[in-house]
Amino acid sequence: MNIEQAVSAAVAGLQLGNTFTFDDLLRSVQDQRHRRLRVIELADLDTHDGLCALWLATDTDDLVLHARTDSTLHRQQFVLHEFAHMILGHCDGADCPAVDMLLPNIPPRTRGRLLRRQDLDSETEIAAESLADQLAAGIRGSVFAESAFSEIFG
Repeated sequence: MNIEQAVSAAVAGLQLGNTFTFDDLLRSVQDQRHRRLRVIELADLDTHDGLCALWLATDTDDLVLHARTDSTLHRQQFVLHEFAHMILGHCDGADCPAVDMLLPNIPPRTRGRLLRRQDLDSETEIAAESLADQLAAGIRGSVFAESAFSEIFG
């Protein structure tokens, strides 16, 4: 399956339709993964260090930790990119070789998964960013649907 097909299948699997809120998406991802999902801003995390966000999967929860930014859209993209990795099943659980190398002394069931946007040309990063873009479009569509935007601007 190519990236476009995988992203389309992932969007359809969420069963949210063409427009939805961020909260709708969060609930859908939680339901799909059967786990609580928390999004937490880390004030000490700086995008200048090259780390925008990371996803940690514990035994019971998914945590998306993201850098502080004044741009709501930028912050949303950080978070949606991590959601996309979850939705696409990238590096789930103990199947992630990067985690084995980075956290060898922490048991696989408790250490989770770390993601850093390093290899932007990899298929997983391209797919995650593509899905994040589609998710952002669905959220934007929901905002426009709730306003007079389309009536005013066509």
